[in-house]
Amino acid sequence: MIDYKAIIEKYCSGNTELQQILLTHSRQVADRALAILAAHPEWVESGEIDPVFVEEAAMLHDIGIVFCDAPRIHCLGTHAYIEHGYLGAELLRQEGLPKHASVAERHTGTGIDVEQIMREQLPIPLQDYTPRTLEEKLICYADKFYSKTKLGEDKPMSKIRLHMWKYGSDAVRRFDEMQSLFEPSDN
Repeated sequence: MIDYKAIIEKYCSGNTELQQILLTHSRQVADRALAILAAHPEWVESGEIDPVFVEEAAMLHDIGIVFCDAPRIHCLGTHAYIEHGYLGAELLRQEGLPKHASVAERHTGTGIDVEQIMREQLPIPLQDYTPRTLEEKLICYADKFYSKTKLGEDKPMSKIRLHMWKYGSDAVRRFDEMQSLFEPSDN
């Protein structure tokens, strides 16, 4: 198991408020992902999902916020918040964690596709950032339930779906697919 706390401490470099927000939010995401995984032991038994990796990647999925300008959550960097996924992926690749990097890169929203980047003129490299593996989808899904500005609160499903509509029908479709996969009884 990697020491994700040491990585977070290294990159938060003295910003204790940001470190606390990142640890709290990421712990919520990890706990939800692991709870969903506990309801699907077949994924672990088949080797399709590694619970240790899920915890590590969930704890590091938002590491790129250290580069962003979001004072409300104590992020004092220079990049737009939308860039935190690919910036976190670059950081994690430099740390020798390419699989963890893919989770960071593909967790924003329900993933960001090339059409959305062009349509919204997003300031991120032009490529597909939609989650591909079951582990990436699980962490992406779990992330939607928690905010970094309202720590400790679970977002209700209705609020999540309404928020997804801001990003178009493809984002909602991807969320619905993840919900069916991870919580089929909650339709």
